[in-house]
Amino acid sequence: MSTPKPQRSKEELEDIILRRIFQVSLTEPAEPNSRVVYLEMTAAEILSEGKPMRLTRDLMESILIDRLMGSFAAVEPPFQYLVGCYRRAYDEGRKITVMKDKNLRADMESVIKQAKKLSVSYCRIHLGNPEAFPGSGSDPATASNASPLLPLVFSEVGSGSVDEFGGSSSTSSGVQCPPGFLDDFFRDSDFDSLDPILKGLYEELREIVLKVSALGNFQQPLRALLYLVSFPAGAKSLVNHPWWIPKGVYLNGRVIERTSILGPFFHVSALPDHPIFKSQPDVGQQCFSENSKDSDLRSSYATIKTLTNSLYDGLAEVLLKLLKNAETRESVLEYLAEVINKNSSRAHIQVDPLSCASSGMFVNLSAVMLRLCEPFLDPNLTKRDKIDPKYVFYGDRLELRGLTALHASSEEVTEWINKDSLGNAGGDGQNRLSQSQEATSSGSNISQPSNMKPSGEKSKSFICECFFMTARVLNLGLLKALSDYKHLVQDMQRSEDTLKALKRQAPSPQLNIDIARLEKELELYKQEKRCHEAQILTDEPLLERALSFYRLMVVWLVRLVGGFKMPLPSTCPVEFASMPEHFVEDAMELLIFASRMPKAFHGILLDEFMNFIIMFMASPEYIRNPYLRAKMVEVLNCLMPRPSHQSPAATAAAASLFEGHQLSLEYLVRNLLKLYVDIEFTGSHTQFYDKFNIRHNIAELLEYLWQVPSHQNAWKQIAREEEKGVYLNFLNFLINDSIYLLDESLNKILEHKELEAEMSNTAEWERRPAQERQERTRLFHSQENIIRIDMKLANEDVSMLAFTTEQITAPFLLPEMVERVASMLNYFLLQLVGPQRKSLSLKDPEKYEFRPKQLLKQIVYIYVNLARGDTENIFPAAISKDGRSYNEQLFSAAADVLRRIGEDGRVIQEFVELGSKAKVAASEAMDAEAVLGDIPDEFLDPIQYTLMKDPVILPSSRITVDRPVIQRHLLSDNSDPFNRSHLTADMLIPDNDLKAKIQEFIRSQQSKRGESLSMQSDKATIQTTSSEMLID
Repeated sequence: MSTPKPQRSKEELEDIILRRIFQVSLTEPAEPNSRVVYLEMTAAEILSEGKPMRLTRDLMESILIDRLMGSFAAVEPPFQYLVGCYRRAYDEGRKITVMKDKNLRADMESVIKQAKKLSVSYCRIHLGNPEAFPGSGSDPATASNASPLLPLVFSEVGSGSVDEFGGSSSTSSGVQCPPGFLDDFFRDSDFDSLDPILKGLYEELREIVLKVSALGNFQQPLRALLYLVSFPAGAKSLVNHPWWIPKGVYLNGRVIERTSILGPFFHVSALPDHPIFKSQPDVGQQCFSENSKDSDLRSSYATIKTLTNSLYDGLAEVLLKLLKNAETRESVLEYLAEVINKNSSRAHIQVDPLSCASSGMFVNLSAVMLRLCEPFLDPNLTKRDKIDPKYVFYGDRLELRGLTALHASSEEVTEWINKDSLGNAGGDGQNRLSQSQEATSSGSNISQPSNMKPSGEKSKSFICECFFMTARVLNLGLLKALSDYKHLVQDMQRSEDTLKALKRQAPSPQLNIDIARLEKELELYKQEKRCHEAQILTDEPLLERALSFYRLMVVWLVRLVGGFKMPLPSTCPVEFASMPEHFVEDAMELLIFASRMPKAFHGILLDEFMNFIIMFMASPEYIRNPYLRAKMVEVLNCLMPRPSHQSPAATAAAASLFEGHQLSLEYLVRNLLKLYVDIEFTGSHTQFYDKFNIRHNIAELLEYLWQVPSHQNAWKQIAREEEKGVYLNFLNFLINDSIYLLDESLNKILEHKELEAEMSNTAEWERRPAQERQERTRLFHSQENIIRIDMKLANEDVSMLAFTTEQITAPFLLPEMVERVASMLNYFLLQLVGPQRKSLSLKDPEKYEFRPKQLLKQIVYIYVNLARGDTENIFPAAISKDGRSYNEQLFSAAADVLRRIGEDGRVIQEFVELGSKAKVAASEAMDAEAVLGDIPDEFLDPIQYTLMKDPVILPSSRITVDRPVIQRHLLSDNSDPFNRSHLTADMLIPDNDLKAKIQEFIRSQQSKRGESLSMQSDKATIQTTSSEMLID
C-alpha cells in the first residue's frame, strides 16, 4: 500500500507557481535550462536577510524587475517574456481549479491575479518606453517600430479569412494571445500610459489598409479597430489622435481620406479611383476581365457584395460604439461634418480627384450612415418629430446655408434670421447665417416664420444631426455614384459608336492605332461599369435602405406644410422653402434609378412618394426649380403600369398607385396639365428644347390616365371648369408643339433624302475628301435620330388631340382657338395629301416613326370630332379662313386615301361633308368681303390686319386690337406685343365706341350691297323677259 503524498504548504505552492510563471530560480539549476533564469543577486539578498529561499508575492515585483533588468544570455525579449508570464499565469490558474481546499485555492488565485496584473503593467511600461529594459534591441518587432501588441490583437479578433480570389487576410504570424491579456491591458484606468500605445496601433492599422481594395486584407484590421474602440480608453485615444481630424491650411477632402485614421478604412472599395490613389488588388482586372463568363460575373458580384457589406457593418459598428460613448460622440459628429463639408464640391459635375475624397469612400459612408439611421426608419416613422427643420438655420456643424433651397433665396433667409435676431439678441446663429449668404434671385410668396430659434436641445438631438448628415452624404456619395454610372454608360455608348464608325473606314496604320486605343478604353469602361454594378446596383438592401430614408424625407417635408392634403396653403412655410433642393432631387433620382432595378421596390411603400409628387409637381410657389418638378413627372412615368414589361402583380401594384388614391384621382391630371403649361418657360437658355422631353413624359402619363375612367372624368371636368384657363393654355402649347415638331421632322426628311441621294451616287461620293465624307456621314446619322425623335413626339401630340376631341370639343371651338386649330389641321392635311406628299416617301418609314396613313387617319378624326361638337357651325368658316394651307381639293384627296386603307365609311362621309361646308363658308366669306369693300384702317386689327369684331384697348401701349387675336397671343405670352409690358386677359379694356362704329360700318355696307343687288335683280328680270319674248 503506497503512502499518501505529503500536503504542500501554502508557501511551497506559492513558490512553485511563481517560479513557473516567471521562469526564475533562486538556486542554481543542476542542469542548464535556457528558459529558467537563475537570479543569483536576488538569492544572495534573501540569504543576507535570513529569509527562506522561496519566491513570495511580496517579492514578486522585485523578482520581475530583476529578471527584466538583468543581462541574461539567450532569453526572450521583454515583451514576449511578459506575455509568456501572463500565459503561464493563466495556465496555473486553470490547474488550481481542482484544489479542494477553498482557502488555499483563494490564496493561490490572488497570487496568480497579482502576477497577471504585474505582467500587464510592465508590458505597458515596456511599450511606452521600449528602451527601459535591456534586451529590447533583440526584439524584431520593436526594432522595426511595429508594435508587438498588434499580432496579439489580430489573434484576439480572429485569424481572418481566405477569400475565393486566393488572398489571405491573416497577418498574425501564428501568435496566440493569452486569454484575458488584452482585456486586462486595455481596461487600465491610467489613460496616459495607454494613450501613446493605442495611438501607435491606430497608425499601424491605418497604414495596413491605406492601399487596399475590397479584395484585399481589410477585414482583420477593421475587426482590430472595432476591438480597440470597444474599450473606453481605446475610444478616447482614437478621437484624441492628431490624425482623427487632420489640421492644416491645405486640408481638403482627399487629405482627410488619406491621412485621418478612419479615412483609409472608408477608402476600401470595389470602385476604381484615380491612378495616383489606386488600391490593390485591382477589382476590375481581377474580377471583370474581357473573357469573364456570365457565371464568373455572378460569382464576382456576389463576392464583392459580401465583402463590401462586411465593410459597411464593421465601420457602422465602429461609429456606433463611439457614438454611444458620451465622451466621444461629439468628436464623431465633428469628423463626419468635416468630411462632408470638405467634400461639398463632389456635388459638381466635374470632380477634382486631388481635392475630393474618392467615390468609394462616399458610397461606403452612405451605406454606413443608412445603417446608423435604421432605428428611426421604422415603418411608422415614429421618431420623425425629433428632426428639427430649424437645424438648417442654426446647425453650426454642417454648411447647409450656401446650398440652393427649394424656394427661398439667400437674401430672404438672411432677412428672416435678422428679424428674428432682434428678439433673440446674443445668439450667434444669425450672424453665422448672414456671413454665409450668396445673392440669388428672390421674390416669393413665403410665410414669415413665427420663431426661428431652435426649441431646447431638440435641434441638437442625434436623430436630427444624423438625418441631415445622411442626406448630405447620400447626395455626395450614393446619388453621385449613380450619376457617374449613368454618364459612364453614355460614354461607353459614344465610344462604341465611334469604334463602329472607324471600323467602316478604309484601313490604315493610324486607323489601326486609333481602333486599338478605343478598344482598350472600352475595356476599362466595361470594368468600371461592372465595379459599380457589383458594389451598388446589385446590392438591393443598400437601395432599399436609401429608399426608406427618402420615404422619411418626403413624409417629414410634407409635415412642414400641414400633411398630405390639397390644396396646399396659399403661402409656403419658411422651413419648407429653406430646405436644400437636393433633398427632393435626390429622392426623385433614386426612385428613377430604382425603378430600373429588379425587386428594388420590394417592401418599400411608394404611396407617400406618389402623394408628394402630386402635391408639388405643379406648385412653383413651393418648389421654384421647374426641372426638379419635371423630374417628378419622370418618376411617375417610371412608376406607371406597363403590362407588357411587368408581371401581373407588379402591374396591379403600379395601377393601385395611380387609381387608388384620392389625391391622385382629384389632382393628378390637373397638375400634369398645369405643369405642361408651366414648363414652357423654365428660364434656361435651353428651355425651348427641354420642354419637348418633359412634355413627352407628361404625354405618356396623360395617355394612360385617359384610359382610366375615373381620371378621364376628372379630365373632362377640368376642361369644363378651366375652359378659358389652364386647359386652354394646355391646348395652345399642345398645338404649338404639334406644328413645330411635324414641320421640323418633315423638313428634315427632305434634307435627309437629299443627303441620302448624295451618298448613293457612289462614284461622286468616293471622289470627295475623306474628312468631308466622315462629316456628311455623321450628319446623316444625326438627322436620322432627330427625325425619329421629332416624329415620335409629333405622333404623341396628334394622338392626344385625337383621343381627347372624342369627348372634349368646346375649348377647341372658342373664338381665340378655333382658327388656330383649323390652321394646324389644314397644314397637316396639306403636308400629307398635298402636292409634295410623294417627296416625303422613305425606304423604311417605320425606322423614323413616320406613319403617314396613321397620322392622316388621326387628323381626319380630329376634324370629324370637332365638327360633331360644333353646334354653332363655326368650324367650317374657321377652316376656310386659313389662307396659307386651305384647299378644298385636299378633303377629297384625303377621303380617297382613307377609302384605300379601309377606313370607316361613316367617318369619311362626315369628313367630306365638312369639306363641303368649308367650301360654302369660303364662298360666303368672299361674298362678305366683297360687300364690305375697302375697310378703314382704324377698323383693322394691327396684328392680323383683319376686320375687328370685338375691339379692346391694351392698357399699357393704348393700342386697339381684336379680342380673339390678343387672347390667342396671351395664351403663349403674357405681355403686350407692342411694348412687352405685363398683360393678362382681364386687363383688356373694351372699346365700345369703336365696336359700335364697326357694326354701323358693316350694316351700312350690307345695306348698300343690298340696294345694288336689288337693282341688278330688276335689270336681270327685264333682260330675261326680253330674251324670252325674242325666243317666242
